[in-house]
Amino acid sequence: MSSEQQAAFNQSLTAELGCCRVTHGGVGVVALALYVLFDQVAQQIRAQGLTQGPGSAPGSKAKRIFGIGASSRIGRIIQTYLSLVPGVANSEEAMAETTELYDGWLKLELLDHYERMTMKKRMSTEAMQQWLTGAAFHLHMRIHQIRLNSVPLGSAESLRLSYKTGLKHLVKGYGAYLRRNILETAPGPLKPKPGSATGLKSSNTSVIRNVTGSESRLLNASLASPADEGYVSATPGVIVRDRSCKEGGSGEDFVLSQQKGGDNATEGEMSRVALNTSAGCVREEEEEGGGLGLLVIEPLRNVSHNVQHHPCESEAIQQALVTRILKAQDLEHNRNFFLYSPKVLRSLVRQRDDFELKTN
Repeated sequence: MSSEQQAAFNQSLTAELGCCRVTHGGVGVVALALYVLFDQVAQQIRAQGLTQGPGSAPGSKAKRIFGIGASSRIGRIIQTYLSLVPGVANSEEAMAETTELYDGWLKLELLDHYERMTMKKRMSTEAMQQWLTGAAFHLHMRIHQIRLNSVPLGSAESLRLSYKTGLKHLVKGYGAYLRRNILETAPGPLKPKPGSATGLKSSNTSVIRNVTGSESRLLNASLASPADEGYVSATPGVIVRDRSCKEGGSGEDFVLSQQKGGDNATEGEMSRVALNTSAGCVREEEEEGGGLGLLVIEPLRNVSHNVQHHPCESEAIQQALVTRILKAQDLEHNRNFFLYSPKVLRSLVRQRDDFELKTN
């Protein structure tokens, strides 16, 4: 920001906070609330500088909060609470009452959300993300209540253990959900290409439809590591391995690999597909045409693709995708979040730094 924008930023913050110091504003949920406020004020100041007109109001709400849509009830509870905190943080009584109220609402919503995922078949990647964000935020709300002497230390410890157990069950259910829903089909039958030299040409990228955010990233580059049992990629230089394709013959693993093209190969084309397989999976080398294959990660989240492979590889690809997605979600790291030792929990409770807005 320019010096004029910085001055306007400090003035807006002072007006919003009513002072230059915020109690416990340097730690925990109060620090998160101030961060959200700072971001809103900064966007307003920048918008005013660009348009020379009024920007969005500082109290306007973002469409997403900590990675989850504000349209979700968990997101709305968190967002509304954070918008209230800067105005009540300097009153210990008001802060304690507000936090207790939203603690109760968030607790009930997380319980209901957990039940929908486990009992009513509402499991999804988005639902997992909402629950994890809500549970982590709720635990730190409880820790802040201990700082305010509103609840005993054991309250945060019991909540931590509850979420640790709940997450274990959710991770198991999420893995089963992916195995039920991930479906991959190969592109349609290819027709012989008359009068052509031996070789196969095809686009080296998948056609992406109805995929956003993390889903598109999962399909960018390889979907599993070479060490996995099977893997496929929408990019050149990819090998697909599938032990299930063995139907007699030499007993060797199925291997589909793209070789580097010659000087005449253009971007987006395969110059040749080399095949090494046992009986049961045979490919003609002179082929063209055919329909697109389909990859379904979750309901209503589909990808059309033209990555050529045999139908007998689909099962291995599906299983490799489940492994890859679970690894990308890093659910083990998320579980570690709820494994605070008593020493760490006590150190969090002892954090009581205030925030001070320094003006020149």
